[in-house]
Amino acid sequence: MSTPHPRRSVLRAAAGLSAGAAATTALTPAAAAAPAAPVRTLQRGTGRRRRGTYVPAGPGDVLWGRLPNRDTEPVAVVHPGDVVVLDTVSHEGILEDQGKDPLGYFTSFGVPERDVLRDAVEIAAGVPHDGPGPHVVSRPVAVAGAEPGDVLKVEVLDLELRVPYGVISNRHGRGALPGELPEAWRGDPALAQYFNPGGNVSVFTSVAPSRAGLVGVMPGERAPRFPLAPFLGLMGVARDTSALVDSVPPTVAGGNMDVKDLVVGSTLYLPVQVPGAMFFVGDPHMAQGHGEVALTAMEGSLRATVRLSVVRPGEGAPRLTADYPFAETPEHWIPVGLSDPDGPEGGGNGTDLDEAMRTAVRNAMSFLTEDLGLPGPVAYAYLSAAGDFHVSQVVDRTVGVHATLRKSDLGRR
Repeated sequence: MSTPHPRRSVLRAAAGLSAGAAATTALTPAAAAAPAAPVRTLQRGTGRRRRGTYVPAGPGDVLWGRLPNRDTEPVAVVHPGDVVVLDTVSHEGILEDQGKDPLGYFTSFGVPERDVLRDAVEIAAGVPHDGPGPHVVSRPVAVAGAEPGDVLKVEVLDLELRVPYGVISNRHGRGALPGELPEAWRGDPALAQYFNPGGNVSVFTSVAPSRAGLVGVMPGERAPRFPLAPFLGLMGVARDTSALVDSVPPTVAGGNMDVKDLVVGSTLYLPVQVPGAMFFVGDPHMAQGHGEVALTAMEGSLRATVRLSVVRPGEGAPRLTADYPFAETPEHWIPVGLSDPDGPEGGGNGTDLDEAMRTAVRNAMSFLTEDLGLPGPVAYAYLSAAGDFHVSQVVDRTVGVHATLRKSDLGRR
């Protein structure tokens, strides 16, 4: 085990965490007046699951640091319309700078050994970290009959917390302020507790029930508390390449888009690149702000339930999904823009946030004019008056901007 690092046991501040209470999904500030139930740790194969294909996250079920490509064998084959339940494991707590020892790392914060995922321990010990990214990514699920030119429709039906804690990290040379943070904090003894064994900042954050739902509780005397809104930072389909695909930059095939609106009830549309689509997930988040400025969200393992369907651009999916990811929630249409949608395999990796913004606007315009039939001048004026554009993230080399367009404004009431 790694040598214990001086830390505050944040779990002790979150009274009521219980390994035996029912698991719950986080959700909205408008939850019932009764406090949310504490979170029960969901080890592999435990807990009540929706009927469907179950994909665990054991060592044989995941990749580390890279995404599936056209040559990756699927772990399961499902039919269009099937429900799939996927366990995910966060990379936080198993990375090399944290000791690559999740049992030692999390118990040093006061987490009981029973609440450390065995999946995480086995992955850290037995899965090669042979990709350039940090993420633990599921091996793909093939959807029978999906072909290039189709669109994979991913409906997010449920997201359960697998553990009652998460980690938020800032690593040297990354985040929105590289060269400034965390360098400015080095040498300050009062801040030493926030540095992990590898010299980077990792802030352990516990989960606690409240009357508004589950909240994250950060360390310190003035501990910030914030509502949880779990989502998968990484959902995608395999790219049509035999090259190693880095898990960090998102592309037209999806991947690490970090769009925080993709919570329960949302739908993501992905242009199919290879036969079977080869759908994968990873980078589970318990909460994230737009921009994800420190480098990571509140990272924590989730159990995701999704429905996978196959549709056509313009027939069950917006026309632009032939070439680009697109999402929706019950309230919003969500066009996405990336600074470099083709990925870095060709030797480049554009990081221009302005380009991501321009692409998001172009994609929003395409949707409003081609799918909803608005005249171009009206669509452009609408976006300026009522469309909201959010920085999805600025930390994945390929940066992202996404729009939220109210359906109620556009004839969906």
